[in-house]
Parts: sequence; structure tokens; C-alpha cells
Amino acid sequence: MYKLKIISSTVRPGRNGPIIARWITETAQQHGGFEVELLDLGEINLPLMNEAIHPIMKQYEHDHTKGWSAKIEEADAFIFVTAEYDYSYPASLKNAIEYLVHEWAYKPAGMVSYSIGPFAGVRAVMSLKTDLLSLKSITLAEAVNIPSLNQFINDEGVFTPNEQLETAAKTMLTQLVRWTKGLKVIKEDK
Repeated sequence: MYKLKIISSTVRPGRNGPIIARWITETAQQHGGFEVELLDLGEINLPLMNEAIHPIMKQYEHDHTKGWSAKIEEADAFIFVTAEYDYSYPASLKNAIEYLVHEWAYKPAGMVSYSIGPFAGVRAVMSLKTDLLSLKSITLAEAVNIPSLNQFINDEGVFTPNEQLETAAKTMLTQLVRWTKGLKVIKEDK
């Protein structure tokens, strides 16, 4: 079975990312196409990039980098759960991505984005897609974009998606399986 890593990108106190990440993790598990693991950058707590040697060399000195590398290397696909901060994605995610180079290559990535306003995090996704492309990770056209997030979080702090978001998630996961199959062949053709 393919390994899917869901990366929750926010780290600030009071963040909503883990709520969304838990929902997409459960949805991915129910979909059945992947062995799913949630990686929460708020819990992983990578320091600001502190490796002396450029990551293209893959000569990591710190245990936190070696652990992060192993988690990303074993993945066959990703889903990035990202908020939109200042028209882009969070610095914590940028930092986590830039720790590595080769580990991201030839793997597909789905996006779940959100914002408290009407734009649904799509500007964050556009920035993230550009950065992932430079690392040879292929991002899907199918995505889950959540506008006005607070309307989907109930009084108990549980994310309650509507039918449109549920359908978008299932469509994205189905496409993610297809792209994972295809890119696995390319990744193994060295």
C-alpha cells in the first residue's frame, strides 16, 4: 500500500491547522488507497534551518533533520494542509520544505487550504505549488479549498465539512492514488 504523509503546516498558538488535518487524515484513511500518517509541524518543531551543508548533498548533521528526512523519504505522496498567511503559506512549512531536496522528488502532492476570509487559501497554494515544482514534486489540480473557515468549526472545535468539501476531498484522494502509481514508476527509473 502507498504511504501518504499529511503535513499540517501551522505552528502558532490557537491554530486551526490540526483540526483540518485530522479531518483529511480520517477521510484519507476511509478512502483506503493509502497508509496514512499525519505530520504536524507544530509538534515536530523543526528549528530554523541549521544544517551547514546544503541539503542537495543529503549529508545531514542533526538528528531532527535525519528524522525529518526519513519521514519524507518513505512517503509516496503528500497532502499539505495550509493556511494562508500574508498571501502565501506559513514560514514553518517553507522551512520544513527547504530542509530537504531529493526526498520530495517524483511524488505527487494534494492541497487542503483554508482562510478565515473568502479566498480559501488559494494564494498560499499558488506559492506552494511553485516551490514544490522546483523540487520535482507534482501538485494536483484537484484540491480542497475552504473559505471562511469559522463557518465549518462548531462550538466544540470540530471541523464539520459540507458536501462540497467532502466531494472535493474524495476526488483529490482518487487522483492522488492515480498520480502516485504513475510517479512511482518515474521515481524508480533512475
